[in-house]
Amino acid sequence: MYEFIPDNPYLLLTPGPLSSSKSVRNALLRDWCTWDADYNENIVQNIRRRLIKMASAKKPDDYTVILMQGSGSFSVEAALGTAVPQNGKVLILTNGAYGDRMVKMAKILKLNYIVYSCPETEAPKPEVLSDYLEADAGITHTAIVHCETTTGMLNPLPELARVVKQKNKVLIVDAMSSFGGIPVDMADYDIDYLVSSSNKCIQGVPGFAFTIAKKSEFAKCEGNARSLCLDLYDQWKGMDESGKWRYTSPTHVVRAFYQAMDELDAEGGVEARHERYSENQRILVEGMTEIGFKPLLPKELQSPIITSFLYPNADFAFQSFYKAVKERGFVLYPGKISQADTFRIGNIGEVYPDDIRKLLEVIKECHS
Repeated sequence: MYEFIPDNPYLLLTPGPLSSSKSVRNALLRDWCTWDADYNENIVQNIRRRLIKMASAKKPDDYTVILMQGSGSFSVEAALGTAVPQNGKVLILTNGAYGDRMVKMAKILKLNYIVYSCPETEAPKPEVLSDYLEADAGITHTAIVHCETTTGMLNPLPELARVVKQKNKVLIVDAMSSFGGIPVDMADYDIDYLVSSSNKCIQGVPGFAFTIAKKSEFAKCEGNARSLCLDLYDQWKGMDESGKWRYTSPTHVVRAFYQAMDELDAEGGVEARHERYSENQRILVEGMTEIGFKPLLPKELQSPIITSFLYPNADFAFQSFYKAVKERGFVLYPGKISQADTFRIGNIGEVYPDDIRKLLEVIKECHS
């Protein structure tokens, strides 16, 4: 169960940044030299090797990892800007804010792109995706959000990936809120690029993100980038040789991430963490339903990462409710969809079933 301490007085029930363990936070307390082997080889390269094994136990030699300063969105933009060549065209699937963000990135980067847009409460359909790919032979890449935390939806990656690869397109997956918390082997779905960050299911703190790339596809990307700082290929060249980042790396955050990876291994790996998150979410939905809150999504579309709940009535004042819950030790998340009034509760981070049970007691008290 989460340890409440004076300088960390509440539990973050958010999609990230999220509540981290005391040992992860303690790992931030030492300084590191970016030129030293203790940092580059023993920490950075170690992290890269472990991320590859997490991404594909079946074909680890097929992939490489590029770490990038900044939030997860920095690496999504870097992946789009580096992977899609000047003569390429990317189809972006969107059913929420993070798919929409990729569309904005593509527009600003001046990529050639088209959009398959769905309502926020609906998952993209493989047959419609197939129609898009059939109708436009110029499409070379497809970009998909795995877990759309706008609603908490888990998009049907296996089915969508199958269509993309049947059409021989390059597949880019924003796995920001799923990698490390939902088992996926990139080789199973022939994913070319997978992007995630330090402060999600691996339970580190914010400061960098990473792209796991298929070597055979990534080798084609030299010179593609539309940005100096977000050039994945150039970042990879130095990092692959020595672990050295091109520009100043977030050393403290990287060391905390190393500790978070140790703790993921100690918990039993991604499968065990997925079980914990799923149990958190099950207890949460059952308890919230009893109190009188209805989930936005049906069970078959729901991820174990974050859950959206509808306002119970027209008089419900979220800000007052939020404040009362926070005063009792829990931070919730506002809603983000256009179709309904909702708020969200995350199930990830250093959060355990007993924490969720305590939260439900607090919500019952604040809602009564």
